Amino acid sequence: MARFTLPRDIYFGKGAMEELKNLKEYHRAMIITGGSSMQKYGFLKKLQDILEEAGMETRIFEGVEPDPSVETVMTGAKAMQEFKPDVIVAIGGGSPIDAAKAMWVFYEYPELSFEDIKKPFSMPKLRKKAIFVAIPSTSGTATEVTAFSVITDYSTKIKYPLADFEITPDIAILDFDIPTTMPKTLVAHTGMDALTHAVEAYVASNRSKFTDPLAMEAITMIFENLVDSYNGDKDARGHMHVAQCLAGMAFSNALLGITHSLAHKIGAQYEIPHGCCNAILLPYVIKYNSKVCMERYAYIAKKLGLPGETDKQLVDSLINSINELNSKIGIASTLKEHGITEDLFISKVDFIAENAALDPCTASNPRKTSPDDLKKILECAFYGYPVNF
Repeated sequence: MARFTLPRDIYFGKGAMEELKNLKEYHRAMIITGGSSMQKYGFLKKLQDILEEAGMETRIFEGVEPDPSVETVMTGAKAMQEFKPDVIVAIGGGSPIDAAKAMWVFYEYPELSFEDIKKPFSMPKLRKKAIFVAIPSTSGTATEVTAFSVITDYSTKIKYPLADFEITPDIAILDFDIPTTMPKTLVAHTGMDALTHAVEAYVASNRSKFTDPLAMEAITMIFENLVDSYNGDKDARGHMHVAQCLAGMAFSNALLGITHSLAHKIGAQYEIPHGCCNAILLPYVIKYNSKVCMERYAYIAKKLGLPGETDKQLVDSLINSINELNSKIGIASTLKEHGITEDLFISKVDFIAENAALDPCTASNPRKTSPDDLKKILECAFYGYPVNF
């Protein structure tokens, strides 16, 4: 038996945040956010005003770092335990929303430790104390509709993707006004994160007839809108906000693959933004996986109208089109070109490969892999070598 889970409600469009005025049966809202951008552009104040208009007392927990730590999660959970909210509202990029999901678990179950929830799909039932609302400011992670949260243990420099349908938000708000404030580099990185979600979901071992259409529509929309979004087109920004959400609905249920396994481990070791990691790695992983699912990648290429008569030609066209897309939005083609030194790469590559093999995303990759295979992929992505194994 398979399962397909989404938030109960998704509100989308310009000014969609206003919908939260209807949450009149709740009393206290804890707002979780990251840096200063939501405050700078007035969205944090607008959210607070809307919740207070609905009759709620509010409290803000801010300063969640770009890669949220276990310590931040525990600090936020303690703040929740003191305030006792019945609504948790996370606004910002993937980091504050991911952090808030993990805080939610420890708010409801303060006796648990981080070790208790690291195993995928091992969390207890939530919503005994609060519901969860997610308002993304970026168009990439789709954490507002997923069963995942990525938390970093800085003592080991390992990112842990927590996974459980319990942390799928109850309400997702896709307010098109918010992503118009994103800088170009963030548009590029989050957009390629979304494309990687969709492509990996389309070939993942847990894919289904429910996830395939979502993944394919997301891929099509991203190819049609990412460059225009990068160049500041407001309509394209709105389309990308929807596309990344579709990709999220797909991968939250189909799961992901080794592009993400490697990106989870690379990010903390080489200090490369997650979406940028995915963008660089994706062409190499497609080539590696195509030995077992070439027809799936070829179908994507056909739907995009890319040239090629054979499946192999179509897959090569898909890889070339992703490389071209990266080039148009300022993303390097290799880890070396991005600026990682050879000494740093060599010093960490074995550690990254070994830990990526243990990442939950590796289990749903279409082609079985090993630490040695993952190391070879990393070497190809660093030096620009062709993947021929």
